[in-house]
Amino acid sequence: MTGYGKGEYEDEFYRFIIEIKSVNHRYNDISVKMPRHISYLEDTIKKSIKEKISRGKVDVYVNLEYVNESAIDIKVDIPLAISYKHALEELTKELGLEDNIRLNNILAMNEIVKTERKAIDENQVKISLLESLNMAITNVIDMKEKEGQELKEDMLIKIDNISNYIEIVEQRRPYVVIEHRDKLRERIDELLDSNLAIDEERLSAEVAIFADKSSIDEELVRLKSHIKQFKSILDEDDAIGRKLDFLIQEFNREINTIGSKANDIIISKYVVLENKYKI
Repeated sequence: MTGYGKGEYEDEFYRFIIEIKSVNHRYNDISVKMPRHISYLEDTIKKSIKEKISRGKVDVYVNLEYVNESAIDIKVDIPLAISYKHALEELTKELGLEDNIRLNNILAMNEIVKTERKAIDENQVKISLLESLNMAITNVIDMKEKEGQELKEDMLIKIDNISNYIEIVEQRRPYVVIEHRDKLRERIDELLDSNLAIDEERLSAEVAIFADKSSIDEELVRLKSHIKQFKSILDEDDAIGRKLDFLIQEFNREINTIGSKANDIIISKYVVLENKYKI
């Protein structure tokens, strides 16, 4: 299921804005994009998400802002600047140049002005990040639960349709053998001389063989069992996607087997309808 959640948290030092996007995926694949200087918190983020979201492709976007002051310190190397100034003065004197040394001449030199990222309170950053992250996770789960409830209602409607078709197929099942026997008798009557008697034992044996080959009792029993399990799984609180995937494959197997074994056009019609409403 898909979901989107955003969490914002601000204290006196930091402001975190975290966005989480989740889409369907076979596994639990979490990708985090965040500032490099707090990348040590990536494992913390993934662990928190895995505790709440067990399956899906999850993309996490972390934005950190500093409150009240810049995250960067600017430092000027005064002794180095003085050394550059003296060197420039000496150079102009030696070359006989009449040129005033300006500030931009010195600033053009390497390493006069340096920028450094300020040290952060790692514990406080973690606390602030988790506050924002938990908000985002909660919002993602809320969205996924709403979508999941709608999917559940849709699946229950479809499973009820399949149950109704199963009942119709069960009612039709006894007549398949009877109609086959009658058609076989009519065909034999057409082909044999009317003065020849039908071998009833041979006819009964052929009908019995057909009845055995076309029996769909086991498939119907398994289908009804699958339906009960399906509804039960839908009420579970854990991740149920893989369980449902397996059951749906079994639905497909039993329905197609019924279609191939029954050898009846009416049952085949409902097999097509069951496949139409398959989850």
